[in-house]
Order: sequence, then C-alpha cells, then structure tokens
Amino acid sequence: MDLPAEPIPAEFDAAFAGNRLLATLGADERALLEPHMQLVTFAVGERVFDVGSPVDRSVFPFDSLMVSMMVELTGGRSVEVASIGREGALGGIVSCGAAPAFTDAVVQIAGPALAVPLRALEGAKGASPQLHNLFCRYSDFLLSQVMQSVACNSFHPIEARAARWLLHAQDRAGGDHIALTQESLAGLLGVQRTTVNAVARELQDQGLIAYRRAAIRVADRPGLARVACECYGAVEDHFASVVGADGRGGSGESCG
Repeated sequence: MDLPAEPIPAEFDAAFAGNRLLATLGADERALLEPHMQLVTFAVGERVFDVGSPVDRSVFPFDSLMVSMMVELTGGRSVEVASIGREGALGGIVSCGAAPAFTDAVVQIAGPALAVPLRALEGAKGASPQLHNLFCRYSDFLLSQVMQSVACNSFHPIEARAARWLLHAQDRAGGDHIALTQESLAGLLGVQRTTVNAVARELQDQGLIAYRRAAIRVADRPGLARVACECYGAVEDHFASVVGADGRGGSGESCG
C-alpha cells in the first residue's frame, strides 16, 4: 500500500532538518523523496524490523529516536552491533531490492521518523547521483560502526563501553536526559544487569551521571568522554570523513 503523498510541510521541515542525512539534500533531491514519505512515531521496545522479515521501507529517525540493531545468539543472549539515530537511517539503504532483515531493529529511545517505501527510495537513487552517493557513503559509515563495535566489545572494559554508549545516546537524544533503564543498557552491552548496576554506581560516584529507575542524566559530559574508549571519537570522525555536513564527506568526491 502506498504511503500518503501529501505531507504536512511544517512537520516535514523539522524532520528534514533534524536528520543529518536528509539535512544534506537540496530541493531537487527532497522533491524525489517527500511525496512518498510518511511521518511515524515509535515507542520504546517497538521493533522497526524483525530478523528474517522482509525490509520494505527505509526509516530516517529525527528528534530523540534511537534504534539498536541487535544480534541474538543461542541461549537467548543478545548484543547491540550498531545503533542508529538522527545521524542516519535503517532499512534497505544500499539494497538492490527487498531483502530479509539480518538483525532485530529495536527502539531504545522513543521518537519520530520519516518512512519511505523501499521501491520509492530505489527510484529516487536511480534518478539522483547525489542521493546514490549519499547512501553509498552512509553505508560505509554504518559498516565502520559495526566493525568498531566488534573491536570494542572484544577488548574494552565495560565501564569504557558504557560511557561510549551514553555519549552516543546523548548526541541522539538532544539533551542530558536519556530515557533508558539499566536493564536495557545491560542488554545492549551484552552483560548482566548486576554488572551494569555496578558500573552505573561507579560513574555516578564520580559525578559523571545521575540515574534513577528509568532514566540516566549525563551530569559531566567531558568527564564521561575521558572514561569512554576511543571508539566514540573514531566513529564520529569517520562520519565527518565520509558523510559530513554536505553529504560528500571531507574529500567531496563521489562514492562508487
């Protein structure tokens, strides 16, 4: 079923300005996508995609929305391999047609997004070299995040990993308060809740965060950045290099 073709201008302006990929687009590229787009809102715990399910749309978060790509292993354990918020998109960004989802995409922080049918996005990429280049570059960034997560999960201590995740979450939440339970954070980091409880207590004792039952507040971002591993800066630097403010990255050259 086609999505509505008559968006509300004020809401779409906020969405295009609030997503770092969409914000790079000019009027011509926006005109290719906007008629097919729908404003949607996701709640905490909602699944944007289920593993094995067909991916038939792309989703562009803005405002506070943050979605985790989760890999579940035998025995019921799972871990986050990438997270996506206002800097990007999920669902068929570089596909050559509909394909099944490899991971579960689970909402960690509620918020809005723009959704576009995959066939409409494919048509827009075919009509616009700039769009094709943008999503090619973003796929490179997303792959780099997954690879950095592998290294981080293998070698860095849980305190540094937790601090890194909270910095990313604060960037996407757009404020100091992150609506997240310690149980959810434990699942994202692939550790026991008791481990996260101890880490959160240590970070709070250092004055870096304050937490209660269902929310964490970043009290000292520079201090939290000092605790975080280098993975936070590496991922952010790579986004600037391959995407940047104009969608062309540092070199300004086309991808692929």
